[in-house]
Amino acid sequence: MKERLDQTRLHWQSQLILLLVIPLTSAFVLAQTAERWPFTPNPFIQAFVIGASFAALVWILRAATPAAALTGGLFTISLYLWIPGWRTILWPLLALFLLTFAATRFGRRRKEALGVAEGKRGRTASQVVANLGVAAIAGIPISARHVWLGLYPGRVALIAAIAALGEATADTLSSELGEVLGGDPYMLTTFRRVPAGTDGAVSLNGTLAGAAGAAIITAIAALVFRFTAIESAIAFAGAIAGLFFDSLLGATLERRNWLNNDAVNALSTLAAALFAAWAASATTSRL
Repeated sequence: MKERLDQTRLHWQSQLILLLVIPLTSAFVLAQTAERWPFTPNPFIQAFVIGASFAALVWILRAATPAAALTGGLFTISLYLWIPGWRTILWPLLALFLLTFAATRFGRRRKEALGVAEGKRGRTASQVVANLGVAAIAGIPISARHVWLGLYPGRVALIAAIAALGEATADTLSSELGEVLGGDPYMLTTFRRVPAGTDGAVSLNGTLAGAAGAAIITAIAALVFRFTAIESAIAFAGAIAGLFFDSLLGATLERRNWLNNDAVNALSTLAAALFAAWAASATTSRL
């Protein structure tokens, strides 16, 4: 009961994440459509068809609530408009969806017995934003340097977005599969054994599953965008750094009821993206 009350008290954090990301992404889509539709309508038609199809698929599979499905559709449109065509970031996004969907449903009976299974209605809009919001806004030029000077480090932003998607995949797979595959979970801060599902707990099997998920996302992105070995390593390292940052936040701030799970997920994907962007920028400056 206390945990439920604490989560209700922290619900404002989920609402804040929605208010920070949804309007910004919507404004980007509307601005791009108004500016470029009269000259090149095909990418926009493709984006809206793909986004609507993805939202419908998610809702039909009951992988998310209707609001969450629409949110995923909006992010799909935004990401496609960032990089349209066959070499699009939607391929890693599709891999994320398939991997997390399968992991969520794998061993559901055991998760229900442990009391850690995801709700049957699927993910909420705030959960979708917490996991995908950072990747979506990575393609939006929002800083003064970008807007006034017309400069935008697209390659760095792309690597950051892939790191964020890799972290979101790794986080879901580590928690969903770690609870089913077994193995002793330990608290990251104390290295003491704790019950499965404890905030901030990590296990060897779960960590390996998460790393495999991040590797798959990175590999797909590397094929699509022809990443160099260094770029691939940076994206993967960012995802893993974000994964452990997620566990650290869970073991400290979330356990003290200072952050809810949506806030932890959003900050972790942000940490993954920032680490990758910093590393990619530092590497580029040396070349």
